[in-house]
Amino acid sequence: MDDIKGFDLSKEANINDLLKKFKTIGFQATHLSQAVEVLNKMYENKTTIFMSFTSNMVSSGLRELFTYFVKHKLVDVIITSTGSIEEDLMKSKKPFKLGDFNMSDVELHKKGINRIGNILVENEHYMGLEDDIVPFFNEIFEKQKESGKMISPSELIYELGKTIDDENSILYWATKNNIPIFCPGITDGALGLQVFFFKQKNSDFGIDVTGDMKKLAQYVIDAEKTGGIILGGGIAKHHLIGVNILREGLDYAVYVTTATESDGSLSGARPKEAKSWSKIKEDANNVCVDGDATIIFPLMALAVKDVKRNA
Repeated sequence: MDDIKGFDLSKEANINDLLKKFKTIGFQATHLSQAVEVLNKMYENKTTIFMSFTSNMVSSGLRELFTYFVKHKLVDVIITSTGSIEEDLMKSKKPFKLGDFNMSDVELHKKGINRIGNILVENEHYMGLEDDIVPFFNEIFEKQKESGKMISPSELIYELGKTIDDENSILYWATKNNIPIFCPGITDGALGLQVFFFKQKNSDFGIDVTGDMKKLAQYVIDAEKTGGIILGGGIAKHHLIGVNILREGLDYAVYVTTATESDGSLSGARPKEAKSWSKIKEDANNVCVDGDATIIFPLMALAVKDVKRNA
């Protein structure tokens, strides 16, 4: 066993050196260091890497880090919730603003401002989303009528990426690099609401929510090894680990969460629980970091940003 030991601030060190020294600090610093080790093993060992994250992370400045991972092909598959898609679209036109957790929500409501923690989103963003999405749905509906086939969520997101002219966008680079974004809950959120409104006038319009199941499964089945970077919980997390049952579990897994496992929630479940379901292999390299992804993920990203993947 290693001795508990910190590091000397008087000595210069880069982020990789510091994260290696985190290993002997204890508590979550040790887990963060171990998470970087697992990530490096993913990149060294011909791993198909799946990343899941919740939409509040795209609300935050993590959006640009996710974009970096997609632009530089540091992930192969993304699984997320609808909010990530709509907010990436909205941010491509106008940024969100920084507020405060203790602002008066009644006053914000009167001003047409919505609060996500200490991040502010104006109603104007959602009106802009509607202006952009209705013509897009019209185009997709025309293609549906010609082909007789409904579009799947990942196909819809791929086509949306073509409409974006913003190099800070996740969808922009996902489309350019042909990295699929799967969204199992596509009918949620403001985007889902726009689908509902559009269907009131175009009742035959539809999205085939089962249309991606075979495509996602194929990524899992064809992989030599699979790894998961799992930020937060919810439907995106479960979709990622759940599909890996097809190969008796992930070979590598890094969880980052603030949820507790004491209530039996999927969001709070640790990697060890997933092993009982064959979602993670019994001998998998895995670690869970308890902490806010807006703090943890940037450190992880800095540690692997220059990694050379073994294809």
